[in-house]
Order: sequence, then structure tokens, then C-alpha cells
Amino acid sequence: MQRMHAKPPPAGQAALLARFAGGDMDAAEALTDLIAPRLLRYCARMLGDPVEAEDIVQEAMLRLWRMAPDWQDGQAQPMTWVFRVATNLCTDRLRRRRGGVPEIPEIADAQPDADTHLMQRARAAALEDALMDLPERQRQAVVLRHLEGLSNPEIAAIMMIGVEAVESLTARGKRQLAARLRGQRAELGYEDE
Repeated sequence: MQRMHAKPPPAGQAALLARFAGGDMDAAEALTDLIAPRLLRYCARMLGDPVEAEDIVQEAMLRLWRMAPDWQDGQAQPMTWVFRVATNLCTDRLRRRRGGVPEIPEIADAQPDADTHLMQRARAAALEDALMDLPERQRQAVVLRHLEGLSNPEIAAIMMIGVEAVESLTARGKRQLAARLRGQRAELGYEDE
């Protein structure tokens, strides 16, 4: 899996939301382009199902659009708010389907070398499997921090916990991931690196 380095600046999100509330559909498109791709990746990793993730993203964005006229300056950034909504929706879905872990879809990759392509897919699948085995809160923290590149304060706002709790969840999650994947190093081609 590649870590996402591009972190959209939070400045301007509230202004875009206010412009949408005033009828500016271009502002809605700009805010959607800023938030939805990251939110979709996050939800897909949380749920292990890209179709369910799309449903969650649509619902979370609809809730953002509905509350846009009531948005007040000084509230959380729209991206933080919508990630919190999506987190709650993902948690609800996961609670409803307890008892079975969904199959993780294969992640497409455009590498020209077939061996490299297969190895990257195996690594991505192993990471996704290991992520799905983490406790839900640890998985949220790890995905938001290390795969989506959010800062600890942003994650704390999304998860409605303190920064220290985020650090603790992330550290425990990383340790569990490392332990789970340790026995697969040779199989995943890490012995040569």
C-alpha cells in the first residue's frame, strides 16, 4: 500500500460550504473533490467493502450538504466533521454484520512488471487482512494516520478522543500489524529488501 502524502489544506473548507449553502454548486463540487476520495479510501479500509464504502460516503456527504445552511464558523472543519459522521456510519455497519469478516477485494495496480504487480497485490492483501483483524478503534487510528496521512489532532477530532489516545491506539495497532505480518516476510518478498 502506498501512503498518501498529499494532505489537502483545511483552510477554505468552511468557506466552500458556506458558498454551497448560498447556492454555489461549483463550491459543492470543489469541496466534494477535496473530501470524497480520501473519505472513500478510509471507509473502504474500515469496512473491507468498496460498495458499502460508497454508500457511506454518499450518506455522509448528504448529511454535510443538509446541514450546510446551519454551519457556524468556529466549528470543526467540514472534512473533520464528515469523517466523524462516516466513522459512526462505518461503526454501525460493522456492528450489524458482526460474526463474519468480509472478503477483501483485490486492489488494482498499474505496474508494468507482472512479478512486481503480483507481489504488490499480495502485500496489499496481507495488509488489508491484518487491518481487518485489528480492533476497530485501532484500525481507525492506523488507517487515518498512516494510510490517509492525517495528523494526530485531526484524528482526535474525528474519533472524538484526545491526541494521547490517538497516539496510543496507533502505536498498539502498528505493533499488532507488525506481529501479524512478521511471519509473512519471506512470502511477501521482504527478505530481499
